[in-house]
Amino acid sequence: MPFVNIKIYKGHGKKRKDQIASRVTDAICDVTKLPREAVWVVIEDIDPPDWYVAGKPGERMKK
Repeated sequence: MPFVNIKIYKGHGKKRKDQIASRVTDAICDVTKLPREAVWVVIEDIDPPDWYVAGKPGERMKK
């Protein structure tokens, strides 16, 4: 059973996460020929200041 762990900046809505999970599931199923029920997707929200790139913390998304 494939287990996919996706980490994204905190602030993305449920609709966007649903779409990401669905598309990732479709891609895994297409390649592995497994049923959708066999694919697990977890999306973790990371607060941008806790996400570092080149040693610098990220910035929160503007609303």
